[in-house]
Amino acid sequence: MTLRLVDPLTDQQLNKVYSDILSPLAWDLGHIGNFEELWLVQTIGKREPMEGDLGRFYDAIENPRATRNELPILRGDELRSYMAEVRERTLEVLEEIELEDTGDRLLRDGFVYELILAHEHQHNETMLQLLQMVEGYEPVDRTAIPTPHPVRGQTPHTVLIDGGEYEIGAGPEGFAYDNERPRHTVEVAPFEIDVTPVTNAEWITFMEDTDAPPPLYWERDGQGEWVRSAMGEKHEVDPAHPVIHVDHAAATAFGAWAGKRLPTEFEWEAAAQAGALEMVGEVWEWTSSDFEPYPGFEAFPYDEYSKVFFGPGHKVLRGGSWATHRSVIRRSFRNWDLPERRQIFSGLRCATDV
Repeated sequence: MTLRLVDPLTDQQLNKVYSDILSPLAWDLGHIGNFEELWLVQTIGKREPMEGDLGRFYDAIENPRATRNELPILRGDELRSYMAEVRERTLEVLEEIELEDTGDRLLRDGFVYELILAHEHQHNETMLQLLQMVEGYEPVDRTAIPTPHPVRGQTPHTVLIDGGEYEIGAGPEGFAYDNERPRHTVEVAPFEIDVTPVTNAEWITFMEDTDAPPPLYWERDGQGEWVRSAMGEKHEVDPAHPVIHVDHAAATAFGAWAGKRLPTEFEWEAAAQAGALEMVGEVWEWTSSDFEPYPGFEAFPYDEYSKVFFGPGHKVLRGGSWATHRSVIRRSFRNWDLPERRQIFSGLRCATDV
């Protein structure tokens, strides 16, 4: 899927900086390969780095997105050859190791392989964020680009979630990121939550009533109607689709305007456990929660995945979007971002106190 996404692009497009908050696609591709090499070829396979100290240029913490195109990263045929050789060596390592009855925490239940797959899938979504900015982009294979679905009905009804104790987070078995663990009990007061996400039609009413800003990629056409302009194409905004590309402040303002609020991430997970949420996986849903560690949190397999982002600066999103690989979407998964970000596939559903 990664290679199908970039097949239509020239090297110039792969190397172009479209936004200060998104990496050039060439860096994403090299990072995907280098992350795989680091954890599977080097850490598990005990092989020497293929390209010396190349890995330092693909360190996402040390290299801010705005500077990544200035680095001596791999490009063109050299980049593609590197990715192919990494994958070849990865498969060699897989043939050599034992996943059963191992004391290595990285190998137990195939954790490190799940990590690499999830990492690449998540970068595919980040790449799709940028591909919306590429004028005239047309994928070689349309199946590589999922599409959002309309919400059934214009106004979502709500469902009551009983108060009480809920088990939050991922259990000890299977793959999950460190910030999803340990599973623990939280007390949740009774609340109501929308069954479906907020739609474009509702957002338009909100904008007309409050002069709120439109979502990213929206503009007026010659007749004053809202159209969405992405990949060099313009399409009428579908009123039945979930609203997408809104920031946390706008989502919070919508909740207040509607006489509601954003749910906490614990409320969201409790409602998901109750089977009360429809359309999960269409848009990432902002919550009111700061990204904080769970009690007893342990960083694994490295500090930089979650630990460096904890605190009030980042807000939690739940659910997954149309651009999120299905293997990544689970009730316990916690996405996070800066509250002002709109390039992510972010929307919302609302809750109310009872």
